[in-house]
Amino acid sequence: MVKFLPLKEAVTENLHDGDTVAFEGFTHLIPTAAAHEAIRQGFRDLTLIRMTPDLIYDQMIGMGMARKIIFSYVGNPGVGLLRRARDAIENGFPRSIEIEEHSHAGMANAYEAGAAGLPCAVFRGYRGAGLASVNPNIRSVTCPFTGEVLAAVPAIRPDVSFIHAQKADSKGNVLVEGIIGIQKEAVLAAKRAVVTVEEVVDSFDDLHPNLTVLPSWTISAISVVPGGSHPSYAHGYYVRDNAAYLEWDEIAADRDRFQAWMQANVIESTAGDFAARVEHLRPAA
Repeated sequence: MVKFLPLKEAVTENLHDGDTVAFEGFTHLIPTAAAHEAIRQGFRDLTLIRMTPDLIYDQMIGMGMARKIIFSYVGNPGVGLLRRARDAIENGFPRSIEIEEHSHAGMANAYEAGAAGLPCAVFRGYRGAGLASVNPNIRSVTCPFTGEVLAAVPAIRPDVSFIHAQKADSKGNVLVEGIIGIQKEAVLAAKRAVVTVEEVVDSFDDLHPNLTVLPSWTISAISVVPGGSHPSYAHGYYVRDNAAYLEWDEIAADRDRFQAWMQANVIESTAGDFAARVEHLRPAA
């Protein structure tokens, strides 16, 4: 049964050292507040799964939390490199990490397979690409009906998935609007799922029935964290903080500046601070 919990408790109950964990959200609804709480609690030896690792995985990698990352694009969206991730991969700082790189299509299909309870995903992909030569988890199968050679990758089945969403209702159902990305599949594929939301409403009775709603039985815990996806955006609540993404490139480029920023803005911060960070990004009333 889903629980409504403060974020600190939700993370403590559902994330453990050594877990395989996904913090998903594509372009918007990135679960930054949940990632920051995991950083504050100091988890170690995590396998981090995310289609676009973004700032949150740069931060978690830079804090030495990751043993391995499974991804399809390592970059600061619209800016360039993830410098802490690159430092770990190239220089082993603050620790060496394993990498498993896929295409976006490969990751999306792997999440779909995990959500369906299948052992692998089979799809058309990787033709003419070199990823298979560096990733042994990209293989091929021959269709028994047509003889076509198709790509195959293992299903993604996280121990726990974290997402951010707009609303939960009083029964623990969760509404996701805007760009859906792979959040729904990440929740359905996981053993446990934690959702941070902008607000809780009484019900979804007045909403269109075709909106994306995750039923309460798919979710382990819900935490109300207004602004919890900053600096990404939450459709209908606040826009993307482009300045923060540009600033991050300079912060992450220097090891000492990175540590100082993390101490001031994550370690010594709380989930409650996110609401203030998005006030200037909310649409005018």
